[in-house]
Amino acid sequence: MAHSIYFDFYIEAPKQKVFDAFTLPEHLNNWWPLKSSGKPELGATYNLNFTDAYNWFGEVTKVETNDHFYLKMTNADTDWNPTTFGITLEEHDNKTLFKFSHTNWPENNHEYRNSSFCWAQLLKDLKNYIENGTIIPFEERS
Repeated sequence: MAHSIYFDFYIEAPKQKVFDAFTLPEHLNNWWPLKSSGKPELGATYNLNFTDAYNWFGEVTKVETNDHFYLKMTNADTDWNPTTFGITLEEHDNKTLFKFSHTNWPENNHEYRNSSFCWAQLLKDLKNYIENGTIIPFEERS
């Protein structure tokens, strides 16, 4: 049985700003990896580099600009490899409902539970980045 992580929350910003912050390397680098590359286009490869030991890759499996974006991991930690994570966005009264999922975890083990905790913290940092321009230095990220 596969396991999944889900979070829904509002961000006080239009969908385009939220989509860009989650998909464009120049924004991703401000709240998640040390450095990244990729384009939000179907079939594109993303490189998410956290350190030399954690230099991960994924493929865009679903994307519609300002609406949804999903990345299937292709070369990462063993527990992450079968997983897909991404977002679906909905506009509500001048704010965006951010619907996050990270699905297909093979086991409910330490890595799954730790990643769930880390995603909660990182997505809070993403919200603060979008709403307030807050950038946390990579060394201080969870």
